[in-house]
Amino acid sequence: MQKEFNFNELETADLVVDALYRRGDARNAGDDPIHGLIGCANLGGIRPIGSTKNLASRLVVFYTTLMDPDWPDFLDEQTGQFYYFGDNKTPSHLLHDTPRRGNVLIRDSFEALHLQDRKKIPPFFIFTKAATGRDVIFKGLAVPGADGLGPTEDLVAVWKSKKGQRFQNYRAIFTILNIPSIKNSWI
Repeated sequence: MQKEFNFNELETADLVVDALYRRGDARNAGDDPIHGLIGCANLGGIRPIGSTKNLASRLVVFYTTLMDPDWPDFLDEQTGQFYYFGDNKTPSHLLHDTPRRGNVLIRDSFEALHLQDRKKIPPFFIFTKAATGRDVIFKGLAVPGADGLGPTEDLVAVWKSKKGQRFQNYRAIFTILNIPSIKNSWI
């Protein structure tokens, strides 16, 4: 049976892999359960706490619906590999010139990994859309990279065309750690 947390429990709730976190009743962005759990922004796919410059983020939340056909984020639950597409999803921006600077954060995290400077890399909390409204499911704590993948494979800039314009976005591969729950006090 799937563990569930109601909106009024979020401030003190632990993060439990595959648990359902319920939205509020206001029927607006304030209903976002991720904000209630972690205190990050309540909109967007990449939600850092702290600056995206120089890896100054204390932590990062990735939120995905797993249903975007153009940018098919994917979680392989057998291997723990999480494929995430960055935040440049329209042709109006260069790869690193996005309003929330999410691709800069991704690039810098993988660069720190490749330089073996792991202390600079923030933890990544992965959430997916649940079946109802703004409800979400916690999928785990992730780190950049994956066993057996080198620096030319774990972070790749891919080209896409939309409305006759070409542009790039990242396809990043993360590994979900084998940590079944995270105490709220650690966050």
